[in-house]
Amino acid sequence: MRFVLLSRDARLYSTRRLTEAARARGHRIRILDPVRCYLSISTQRSGIHYLGREITGVDGVLPRIGTSITGYGTTVVRQFELQGATVQNPSAAILRTRNKLCMLQHLSGAGIPIPETAMAFAPEDNPDLLRLLPPPPLIIKLIEGSQGNGVVLAENPEAAESVTETLRALMAHFLVQRFVSESRGRDLRYFVIGDEIAAAIERKNQKGGFRANLHQGASARRIRPAPGASHLARTSARVLGLHVAGVDLLETDSGPVVLEVNATPGLEGVEKATRADIAGQMIEDLEQRILEGRAQPP
Repeated sequence: MRFVLLSRDARLYSTRRLTEAARARGHRIRILDPVRCYLSISTQRSGIHYLGREITGVDGVLPRIGTSITGYGTTVVRQFELQGATVQNPSAAILRTRNKLCMLQHLSGAGIPIPETAMAFAPEDNPDLLRLLPPPPLIIKLIEGSQGNGVVLAENPEAAESVTETLRALMAHFLVQRFVSESRGRDLRYFVIGDEIAAAIERKNQKGGFRANLHQGASARRIRPAPGASHLARTSARVLGLHVAGVDLLETDSGPVVLEVNATPGLEGVEKATRADIAGQMIEDLEQRILEGRAQPP
């Protein structure tokens, strides 16, 4: 089969591992920088071009679209979809996860437990917005932040008011969430492939901070997937339309809640912590979906 891997950097761990896994299974795979792809769109014939050549005959696409290029990156993914390629995570599903509020709306609408969340647009609604949630500490995060960036812990009412006013002045879109104190500096990442839990890890901040992102210096260890958390992770991915997802959960006194769902989860932390061949499982899943699609009548 012929695969395309959309990635801005061929040296990234996840990009390298997926390339190795595809070739190990006998597939041809090409890495394309999504921002260097350009499109021709017409009623008669549309196409995707790269470095002066049209890209044709693609069976499967692995999108590794970073948050900084979400808009254009998903446009490229959508064009591959329209031309009949099987895409591991569809463009619409990627877009749902990139806006945190949109993602939480989909999850809560499906009955999936999430941290209490509030958002407002007008600055004059700030005081009432903060009253919708329990007293601080509160988590304040940018709508389109990633890897733990753009997240602030407001320990008291004065800090919450100051941070929200500052973000308003910067015309930034943000949401406010209840701080789950019992999970401080610790979360769970469940890696979903298809309808299965491929691996699960616990991430813990070793410096006493409140963020458990590996990019922020947290450590990771393998854990045994719990039935309740596994069900939440699989359901969250399904609700958002993802075939591959990194689902982040917090353990609370009343049970696990879904904090976030990542449509482009990194492989390095989970593969090194669990020694699982996540890249190989991702390639196998895409391969199986392509074969199933070929077996369907037109």
